[in-house]
Amino acid sequence: MFGSSHSKISITPPPVADRDDRVQRIKKDLHKRLIAGLDVSAIGQMDDYELRNELRRGAEELCSYRSDLLSYEERDRLINEMIDETLGLGPIEPLLRDPTVSDILINGPSTVYVERRGRLELTNITFHDDNHLLEIVQRIATRVGRRLDESSPMVDARLEDGSRVNAVIRPLALDGALVSIRRFSARPLMAGDLIARHSATPEMIEFLSTCVRARLNIMISGGTGSGKTTLLNMLSGYIAHDERVATIEDAAELQLQQPHLARMETRPPNVENRGEITARDLVRNALRMRPDRIIVGECRGSEAFDMLQAMNTGHDGSLTTIHANDTRDAVSRLEMLVALAGFDIPQWFIRKQIASALQIVVQTRRLSGGQRRIVQISEITGVQGDSVTMHDLFHFEQTGVDDKGVAQGEFYSGGIQPRCLGRLKAAGIDLPLTMFERRALRPVREDAFTTVRGAT
Repeated sequence: MFGSSHSKISITPPPVADRDDRVQRIKKDLHKRLIAGLDVSAIGQMDDYELRNELRRGAEELCSYRSDLLSYEERDRLINEMIDETLGLGPIEPLLRDPTVSDILINGPSTVYVERRGRLELTNITFHDDNHLLEIVQRIATRVGRRLDESSPMVDARLEDGSRVNAVIRPLALDGALVSIRRFSARPLMAGDLIARHSATPEMIEFLSTCVRARLNIMISGGTGSGKTTLLNMLSGYIAHDERVATIEDAAELQLQQPHLARMETRPPNVENRGEITARDLVRNALRMRPDRIIVGECRGSEAFDMLQAMNTGHDGSLTTIHANDTRDAVSRLEMLVALAGFDIPQWFIRKQIASALQIVVQTRRLSGGQRRIVQISEITGVQGDSVTMHDLFHFEQTGVDDKGVAQGEFYSGGIQPRCLGRLKAAGIDLPLTMFERRALRPVREDAFTTVRGAT
């Protein structure tokens, strides 16, 4: 029975509070009493389910002392909020349980946005004040073993459920802590999902899937939130299950399904500015781990040089992502990142390495109205003069927006037969040449879910 000698929480009846702003005042008072009554020594011996049940019993008993001021609905809401404040992430905990929310964006204590189905929405969720928000942000940092204070006011990490969190606090954030939480579906999107959402056509997915199976090296380009990681996850599903795959990420967010995975994550420096492990360190180490393929979650620094070397020395079928505006800009950006490696390498040699290492570059984009689409699939064909030569195999042309602001347009095949067809055929894959004839492509066809292997 709650309140007995075996209870983990001791309860002191609270005094009756004024009715002004009663719910928030009662909540703060009861929460303080709930925390004060916790038996810290017993908490470590309880699992999460037991602890939540014990906290609920304590919160219900505390609320019973305010039954004259609280309705049944208010009591139930306050109990849930107190548990979230104690064990979870306070006001945003319900958002983390909402499967329709893909992003949570906090701009100070009074402004919380979410993204649902590609559109941003302002919520009615607020924090008590700057200190309340800072407490929640520091709780996030502590959970992932990171430090967050005035001397280290930024953190980029991964939550237990795989969500990626970035936080900036004062003095860098002028109006209170800024927090961005990128959430991922419990079930990775498959080819059929992308086709059904008109993110690509069956022909585009079929071509990309065969490129993965034939072990072509692919780079996915796009802006923040454009669907690069989603596409990378989907394409990784076409890697054979008997291959050893090494993944390298800053904050692990890939959801690969292969059984033979070697997952690695970078590490920031400690308080003494020591112990940093960079993506470049991990790429170099991955080469000693006998991988069949290497997947670099995002190329953003000098690790691009080592990744190209890996692609050029027998690790075919590797994948990575990069931030860029289109496929040609992606190659230019890759040139720049390779130059950051610090070696005195002439530009012509870098371009030759890129043309030798990479075969396919895919561009994703978040269009007006929130739709995410593959807007370009380009093949690298060589080097001519001062540039890497490419041609577009598939592309999306936006023609306008509808009355709801949603982008409208058509997918097209470019009318060019890929040079990689011979390599695909050598891998036992024959694609119909009609796939590449210049024409508009239907976003979905009746047999889409049976034509594309792995679509369902």
